[in-house]
Amino acid sequence: MKEKIFLIVAASLLFISCATTSYTTGLTKGEAYANMYQEKPKVILIMPPINKTNKVEAKEYFYSSLAQPLCERGYYVISPIIALDFLKAESAYNSEQFLSGNINMFNQFMGADALLFTTITEWSKTLLSGSITVEIEYEMRSTKTGDTLFKRKGTLRLDKSSSGNGLASLLATAIVTGLTDKIEAARTCNYYVLKDLPQGAYAPLFMKDQKTPSAGPTFNDTAR
Repeated sequence: MKEKIFLIVAASLLFISCATTSYTTGLTKGEAYANMYQEKPKVILIMPPINKTNKVEAKEYFYSSLAQPLCERGYYVISPIIALDFLKAESAYNSEQFLSGNINMFNQFMGADALLFTTITEWSKTLLSGSITVEIEYEMRSTKTGDTLFKRKGTLRLDKSSSGNGLASLLATAIVTGLTDKIEAARTCNYYVLKDLPQGAYAPLFMKDQKTPSAGPTFNDTAR
């Protein structure tokens, strides 16, 4: 299991994607995520995703690809492998029971300042058009106050269509989509959503990006 997660994370870093983003909220990050700047969490515990789709593997792929973008934003992330073992041992693998409940024990026993919850509500793909659609919600909650520090939800489409016409192009699109949906859809969505997260204590712009425009709490975009 540990080796499998390691390979997933390593493979996910081989892909490069970009997304179109529209800053239409008129809010700065300081206004959109005021609680985040007030509490200044340093240590993040990633909770196992809540998977409401029929794609069983979605939970594992999203979980394994969340640590990297959080680290790059300047946060210390408790090792997903260690966290997963602990959560399973303590019968806390079902994140849904903590989504709106008391989570102070995670600060006491694991030193986490905040928990990151993800809820996957859609993961579908159309092989011939090369479109992968992911609908997901991200919520970071403080283990000290229980307040929501960061929350975004929406739909991201991953366009993997191959250029050209005819049967050969359609087959190429189907093959590429089939090979990359599990890894790249999770990785792209996580990077896309978390780039609106204020930078953490270990990043150069910590507490200096409050006036940066925020992409807002909802999104509906396409990535390639």
